[in-house]
Amino acid sequence: MANETKKLVEDITPMGVDFAQWYTDIVRKAELSDYSCVKGCMVIQPAGYAIWENIQHELDRRFKATGVENCSMPIFIPESLLQKEKDHVEGFAPEVAWVTQGGLEPLTERLCVRPTSETLFCDYYSRAIHSHRDLPKLYNQWCSVVRWEKTTRPFLRSREFLWQEGHTAHATAEEARERTELMLNLYADFCEEVLAIPVVRGQKTEKEQFAGAIATYTIEALMHDGKALQSGTSHNFGDGFARAFGIQYSDKNNQLQYVHQTSWGVSTRIIGAIIMVHGDDDGLKLPPHIAPTQVIIIPVQQKKEGVLEKAAELKSTLLEKGFRVKVDACDKSPGWKFADCEMRGIPLRVEIGPRDIENNQAVLVRRDTREKITVSLDELDVKVGELLEDIQKNMYAMAKQHLDSHTFSATSIDEMEKILDEKTGFVKAMWCGCRECEDAIKEKTGATSRCMPFAQEQISEVCVNCGKPAKKMVYWGRAY
Repeated sequence: MANETKKLVEDITPMGVDFAQWYTDIVRKAELSDYSCVKGCMVIQPAGYAIWENIQHELDRRFKATGVENCSMPIFIPESLLQKEKDHVEGFAPEVAWVTQGGLEPLTERLCVRPTSETLFCDYYSRAIHSHRDLPKLYNQWCSVVRWEKTTRPFLRSREFLWQEGHTAHATAEEARERTELMLNLYADFCEEVLAIPVVRGQKTEKEQFAGAIATYTIEALMHDGKALQSGTSHNFGDGFARAFGIQYSDKNNQLQYVHQTSWGVSTRIIGAIIMVHGDDDGLKLPPHIAPTQVIIIPVQQKKEGVLEKAAELKSTLLEKGFRVKVDACDKSPGWKFADCEMRGIPLRVEIGPRDIENNQAVLVRRDTREKITVSLDELDVKVGELLEDIQKNMYAMAKQHLDSHTFSATSIDEMEKILDEKTGFVKAMWCGCRECEDAIKEKTGATSRCMPFAQEQISEVCVNCGKPAKKMVYWGRAY
């Protein structure tokens, strides 16, 4: 059994040796996803889907608290509909998958397999919105989309992936701007409060904004290897889509006006962020607020009389208090089980054996710090609750410390390149607002503009690349 335990750990490549392989090993060993017979598409296994279900449940609750309703749109988009918004179709053209035949007959018009659903919502809104009384429309759908990616990676990038996409229509530009910012901040709060992932909130540059949007807001997270991951976006479309699709309403003065729209989304790539922000060389670390199993009870010497019964009793007590709990009663050794539940990222382990039962106690082990605590069974439920909340806060604090310690400032392009090569992370630097400078910075350093943060700082007075007067401080980084 000792060899089994050792092999379980050795199967995970240390992140310091090969971060990409470490990530793949964790996804595979923790049974989060697997490859499928469809190239570029993944099977999301129950352990991975359970995380997505918790994400979905918590986000859905928050959406509905702001008035959002769920709906469902078709998976197919006629080519003529997609062509109505020029910038939008050009932005997605390289990634679109097409259906050209239905059954045995060729189609008279190609159908796009949705890469996103703006055009479908616009087509619907053009028929559903007539009066100011019909506004606002606050809709969301949970679905899958298809983008024909050339290079794929579990959760981070696949040809089909799960997400939610919100699409709203408003009477005024101000209402649309407020909704765009509201949803961006909702995503940020969710990441920090539920996923224990600190994020940088800001606006994308014009080059990086969504095709067809007048403004794109983003939350950017920093992975353990110093690379950025765009973790949620919210787009203000203004009235551009409305003009292309003829979405008008009669205002209170009976005058025709175009609606103003927004769109916002988070996908299963956020599961990749959880892995890469919190994981270590022993496997996953799941924040308690999102972990499908918050507590694992491991019976020690489980063949001894009363041990399994006591484990079942403790499970029942904790379930009644609202915790997500499992008992591992398989025939593996306790050491193997300890390593297995650590690899799967379960936040808290409860060990109970004959001697513990005699002493009316259990041993609690934290996944984040591996600290062991002996607790009376009479206060087990209270202590479990306290520890889970402390683990959640500690995981956020550790991730925040990593973000802060890997965020640097640069006043020259040479300094910026050196930081990205030697230290990795975000680099804060000033920018003149010129597209040519943004392209030059990417060419010289391999870093893209991640966002213009809402919290602006004056690093210097001139652009890091050209030396002209600076307009914005930008977070730059190499990204997934």
